[in-house]
Amino acid sequence: MSQVSVRKVGVAFGHLQVLKDLDLEVESGEFIVLLGPSGCGKSTLLNAIAGLLEINAGQVWIGDKNVTWKEPKDRGIGMVFQTYALYPRMTAEGNLTFGLRVARVPKAEIDRRVKATSELLQIEPLLKRRPSQLSGGQRQRVAIGRALVRDVDVFLFDEPLSNLDAKLRTELRVELKKLHQTLGSTMIYVTHDQIEALTLADRVAVMHGGVIQQLAAPKEIYRKPVNRFVAGFVGSPAMNFLSGQLVAGNSSPALKIADGSEIRLDGYAFGATPGEGRKVVLGVRPEQVDLHDNNGANVGRFDVQVSLIDPMGADSLLWGTVCDDTVSVRIGPDDEFAVGGRIEAHFLPNHASVFDADSGERL
Repeated sequence: MSQVSVRKVGVAFGHLQVLKDLDLEVESGEFIVLLGPSGCGKSTLLNAIAGLLEINAGQVWIGDKNVTWKEPKDRGIGMVFQTYALYPRMTAEGNLTFGLRVARVPKAEIDRRVKATSELLQIEPLLKRRPSQLSGGQRQRVAIGRALVRDVDVFLFDEPLSNLDAKLRTELRVELKKLHQTLGSTMIYVTHDQIEALTLADRVAVMHGGVIQQLAAPKEIYRKPVNRFVAGFVGSPAMNFLSGQLVAGNSSPALKIADGSEIRLDGYAFGATPGEGRKVVLGVRPEQVDLHDNNGANVGRFDVQVSLIDPMGADSLLWGTVCDDTVSVRIGPDDEFAVGGRIEAHFLPNHASVFDADSGERL
């Protein structure tokens, strides 16, 4: 297993600076997911690690070797692309063995690797088929197998599941998790799908504008986002945001919103005591809101004008407004609320997030 170290890396395309002074340390055997919207620099970073593009500044280390200027084939990596990139005239077995044959690996060793990989990925019955005879999920398994047969310690995945349907994505996501647990290899995975990120990763690097906004375990990212961008990007449906300003409460600050009502924030752990009158944004996730009576202590409350109920099978999503802010709330599949009516919502402030309205940073 090998550690990957990205040190002050910069990548520019002409006058466009995509990455600047970016640092990332991936521990040996760790599964890191680079998560972010299109254009945030995540694939550029992966390609820089792979050696598929030149960097303008900084260094890339894999293990104890500086591979900044080495060719991709000499970096000791296996890469799986978004498009399967299989040779159409070769069988699945031919695609698995092609790189090994070019590298003049002995036939007995090739056979051993193909047998081990095909058993691991359960593709033995597919080895004699060509890509055109395989489903999308089967092609991606072969593409993953082509990386595995290289017998390397670092694997790079560039949105490998994005071309598959929802059912196949779920199935292969589970298989990738099992694969990492079995191999114990270092894996770096690029996606814009937050579900993939939260379920696969040991740590998630949320990227925006070529900068890693937060690098932490999935639960930490979800529960304590460092800024409003991370809070809004991670979570489906997205976190609810209520704008207002802080006022003095009984025991801790409260949030005064546009209609003049105040939302208690008792129990919220502010990093430092905020000044009264500061403009802030309160973030509460849909599943953290309760629309049933709750008379417990340290509970925040606000009124929701119900506008739509969206059935989703196992639960439903209620949409409404609080002043000018749109909110969503997860409710039970059999819960009924009158569209157009008002209902009191409750949440625990110590599970919420509060951000500065100007900087977006967590308070």
